[in-house]
Amino acid sequence: MEVKKINDVDLLLPVKLALPYRKPFLFVDEFLSLTEDGASGSYTFREDEFFYAGHFPDRPVTPGVILTETMAQIGLVGLGIFLTKAYLQEAVAPFAFTDSTVDYLLPVFPGEKVLVRSEKVYFRFGKLRCKVEMLNAKQEVVCRGTLSGMILNPGKHG
Repeated sequence: MEVKKINDVDLLLPVKLALPYRKPFLFVDEFLSLTEDGASGSYTFREDEFFYAGHFPDRPVTPGVILTETMAQIGLVGLGIFLTKAYLQEAVAPFAFTDSTVDYLLPVFPGEKVLVRSEKVYFRFGKLRCKVEMLNAKQEVVCRGTLSGMILNPGKHG
């Protein structure tokens, strides 16, 4: 799955700022590309993330739900914000994650940086569906699947 880089790098930060998430539930360090066909971005799971203290405390591992959320924030919601140009609005974008089917192949440990890449399957009637994969620093697929989301107020954004 390859995502081409957007020509206007100045759009990458406004899309990140339009995400409807903030720390400690923001899992996007940066967007690397945004196009009509997909998105890519990265995130480093810091050792002091709130979920590690209670998820296998003797050998912390990133929960699958957090891996899915990271894929959704970068590969689905970020792409939806880009496609609808919601980053031009004052408020955070009303784009929500709705469903997923994900296969988990490798663990992600504290301190690991991951790359998320998505490919648009379709975007119609306010619903976006993408194939998304997450890779570790060795370029191994950590998890992959299909994610969907929708615009919460199609009258304003779509």
